Amino acid sequence: MSAVSLGADAIARHGAELHAALRSGVAVEPLSERIAGLSLGDAYAISNDLLARRLADGERVVGKKIGATSVAVQRMLKVDQPDFGFLTDRMQVANGGVLSTAGMIAPRAEGEIAFHLKRDLVGPGITHHDVLAATEALSVCFEIVDSRIRDWRIGITDTVADNASAAAYVLGELRVPPKNLDLGTLGMVVEKNGELVATGAGAAALGSPVNCVAWLANTLGRLGTPLKAGEVILSGALVPLIPVSAGDHMRVRVGALGSAEIRFA
Repeated sequence: MSAVSLGADAIARHGAELHAALRSGVAVEPLSERIAGLSLGDAYAISNDLLARRLADGERVVGKKIGATSVAVQRMLKVDQPDFGFLTDRMQVANGGVLSTAGMIAPRAEGEIAFHLKRDLVGPGITHHDVLAATEALSVCFEIVDSRIRDWRIGITDTVADNASAAAYVLGELRVPPKNLDLGTLGMVVEKNGELVATGAGAAALGSPVNCVAWLANTLGRLGTPLKAGEVILSGALVPLIPVSAGDHMRVRVGALGSAEIRFA
């Protein structure tokens, strides 16, 4: 990961700007277009500042998310590598619940598989086997992303700084142990307002969602941050991002894991 080159004042200024955009629903211009030589190190430092402001607001970290794991999503967002962000308690919506789009900018839904951890994963050196051994159960989920960068004009440093564009998530009710599941071949079906809009498979995310979680554990491990027992890890989209607006109903199904759904108001 690139070193941090921005000063503390600049990092705090841009963290405050993204925090204000999150709370107001008013987008900002791309950081990558305004900050010469913005590095990944700078972007993650800004993301950490943004997270600190959310924690100061009373939010609590309950997990982490991986973004831009599939070729389809990378092409859509014009990025060339995964990224990660943090999930807080205020981001979860109950399965079948309603999420208000008031204050959101340009939300999109993506179907994913969530990992529920029963023990810590501390990288580097985490393997596929380590991830499965640390996973208590899997569930199907929707992540709702909503870039605070105007018109989704993002490069990798923009989405990294913006907490990987995370906004909300909903988990299916089934919790299925990973034993005997081939996550690379799990099939996913996504419906919008009762119509099929996308299909995908686990292999779309770095070959398997397990590989995504191993990538995250090793990436965070190099930064001194573990994946913790009790956390939920969203492993990345298996289908393209689907724009949503008030009145839409989204449903995602994975045969072995059941379904999750959410309505937008």
